[in-house]
Amino acid sequence: MSSILLEARNVYEDFEVETDILFFKVGDHDLVIFHGRNYNIKKRMTAEQLKRLLSNPNYYQVYGGCYVNLNKISSITDDCIYFGEMGAFAKNVRVPRRKQESIRHLLKKRHA
Repeated sequence: MSSILLEARNVYEDFEVETDILFFKVGDHDLVIFHGRNYNIKKRMTAEQLKRLLSNPNYYQVYGGCYVNLNKISSITDDCIYFGEMGAFAKNVRVPRRKQESIRHLLKKRHA
């Protein structure tokens, strides 16, 4: 009889930037705050890791050190980008109007 063990993935230590992260903010001293669906993770990154992260085409800079995952955007409404369901507890990021149009254009190109 064989048993199958499924490993539970610890999102706090072993998260996938492409699929788990909605947006991230780069702070001082190479500290990056990753925002997932129901968690925030602070992580120090090397200059090389940060360079690789910032060059990822799935992320778009909306202001200063804040980058959103284009694949996770569900809507852009009232100067905010929403991830998942809209509502009182929805994760969102405020976005300047000029950036909204750029993001809409990028999203249309991805879905074309």
